Amino acid sequence: MSGLLIRPRIRPRVAVVLVYTAAMCMNGLDSTIVNPALYTIAGDFGRPLSAANTVETAFLVALAVGLPVAGWLGDRFGTKRVFLGALTAFTVASAVCGLAPDLDTLVVARAVQGLAGGLLTPVGMTLLFRAFPPHERMKLAKVLIVPTALMPALGPPLGGLLTEHLSWHWLFFVNVPIGTAAVLLGVFGLREHVEGPEGTFDTVGFWLATPALGLLTYALGFGPSQGWTRPAVAVSAALGSVLLVAAVLHQLRARTPLLKLRLLGDRAYGSASALAGVTAAGLMGVLFVFPLLYQASLGASALDAGLSVFPEAVGLMLASQVVDRLLPRLGPRLLTVPALLVAAAVFATLAIPGVAENAWSVRGLMFLIGLVLGTAVLTVQISGFESIGPADMGQAMGLFQIVRTLGGALGIAACAAVIGGGHVTEAAADPGPYRTAVWVTAGLVALGAVLALRLPREAPQPPPFDDEEAPQPGEGLAADEAPAVKG
Repeated sequence: MSGLLIRPRIRPRVAVVLVYTAAMCMNGLDSTIVNPALYTIAGDFGRPLSAANTVETAFLVALAVGLPVAGWLGDRFGTKRVFLGALTAFTVASAVCGLAPDLDTLVVARAVQGLAGGLLTPVGMTLLFRAFPPHERMKLAKVLIVPTALMPALGPPLGGLLTEHLSWHWLFFVNVPIGTAAVLLGVFGLREHVEGPEGTFDTVGFWLATPALGLLTYALGFGPSQGWTRPAVAVSAALGSVLLVAAVLHQLRARTPLLKLRLLGDRAYGSASALAGVTAAGLMGVLFVFPLLYQASLGASALDAGLSVFPEAVGLMLASQVVDRLLPRLGPRLLTVPALLVAAAVFATLAIPGVAENAWSVRGLMFLIGLVLGTAVLTVQISGFESIGPADMGQAMGLFQIVRTLGGALGIAACAAVIGGGHVTEAAADPGPYRTAVWVTAGLVALGAVLALRLPREAPQPPPFDDEEAPQPGEGLAADEAPAVKG
């Protein structure tokens, strides 16, 4: 009897949704929540702001490093084992960040967070998409919107509130109870799935792709603020580019590549991946630059600027309802192309002189950004994987996240380069550079509308169930409790 109390029966699909949402919310929030606290962190440790910026750069570089091996690790050791291991590491690293006695400790713990986060995102989405066959994934819109778009948007205002009213330590402590609960739920509720990778581990691909992504992320993070000609930045950019080209050539020729780049040849998946990179560049770019424009135009505080993007979160939540209802009727192409065109127009409107000076105009436009861009992002994320089979799901997820992560980094770097990077305070009196950067993000989203023309016209149709996907009689959406182990 006590065993039943300790280990309650949890429907696997319910467990997947709950654990995935909790873990991805932590990961998505941590990508932006620290930004408003960097000045405070630098002051507390008596270090310059340039040194405190390594807190964020360490997270992003480690995140990029973890992405290439995520798919292989999930297939080799099991998605449940890898996901819960990464979630445990992320939670422990969060506690260490909050307790960090000096900046060096904080940077190292932040890097561990990023490395674990690089595994969490693709492996977590693999768990989710394997639990739900293609024709049921439209129901996931309400789940996917929270960690992929809502949490990064909520990061700046929440980070400002916690830093101002509690301390920056709580930016990391909030993860500990959530992560602990998610790990315990995952231990008892998730099903294991070992796909079994083909052949041996691609060692050459690993030593090419991993440092390539890390070096490029480093260069994109520091190039705009420290100058592209600084030796560390220039060498990282050049070496990272060379390694990336070598990695791509190797992956295309290898019999068992670390990253199955040939998956990009699938029209639906390839188009979705390209769109993910472009829309991430536009969204992360505008979330980075518009609060600066808001401060330059209105003289608002950093907290007020962070709160100015909050209506976007409301629009994102509504977008999950829109996709759930309209995607089956309109199909991916007809839903995504108009949404991206409207989003590009809204971005451009934010750059018009006089608009940023009106607080209510800003709130209304931010709401529209969340609604229309969120609709496009969710549609792409759901429709892009309908032709990907279970055996390739882990690889496809890892590759998709790499493209999206690099796209976001490129968008931020482009905007930072336009506004002058590290000279924010000097340029604050002139909002012109910030408006130009917003125009750049509008152009990126408009480019996405062109790419979206390659998306499938029809919505995914329900395929026949196989034995593994079919719900058991009387269980509704619940999946079979037995482990799914292949290979």
